[in-house]
Amino acid sequence: MAVSKEPSHTGEDQTVELRDPMMAALLAWLVPGLGHYYQGRTAKAILFFVCIMGTFLYGLYLGGSNELGWGRAVYASWHPGGRRLPYLCQIGIGLPAMPALVQAVRASKGEKPWSRFMAPPRPDFTEEVSDSVRGALADQPSLDELNRRLHRFFEFATVYTMVAGLLNVLAIYDAWGGPVSPEKDEDDEEEDGERDEEKAAAKS
Repeated sequence: MAVSKEPSHTGEDQTVELRDPMMAALLAWLVPGLGHYYQGRTAKAILFFVCIMGTFLYGLYLGGSNELGWGRAVYASWHPGGRRLPYLCQIGIGLPAMPALVQAVRASKGEKPWSRFMAPPRPDFTEEVSDSVRGALADQPSLDELNRRLHRFFEFATVYTMVAGLLNVLAIYDAWGGPVSPEKDEDDEEEDGERDEEKAAAKS
């Protein structure tokens, strides 16, 4: 069972129980802050959840509309000519970005997306996809149309959602490795020992 020491507000070392680091990292990936909540680090859990999820949700808002569907900047695509590399960063936030993967899998099987939420755009002529995929995505707006109708907000949405995913990667590492505390060198330990002796002598 792993433990880590984090300086408290009083200047003394406070032991942080990390429990199972691998489980904490998995939970932190699934939902931002969940791994820290599992470890009992509630303040950090709330901070990470609010900041990271707030950034991601704002990106979903920027990258969509009632007509086009919401979350259009978050989608998965891996066929030649239409690979969506930003999704590799967006999936760092875990479950909130998972609908895009489900939508992409449905499209790859020739099934229509259940909605326009995080659905892949309609492929253009440069993308090497099968006729079944083109048919499944025929009702979706193309990438050119998304950029034209959302203007710069599509790119803003992409950046916000990517940043949220990357920030959660840092939170995952913190859940796995615990907080970082500076180690005292020998001189500092000697000084602390001398101070303790002086305090003991003053009390006697």
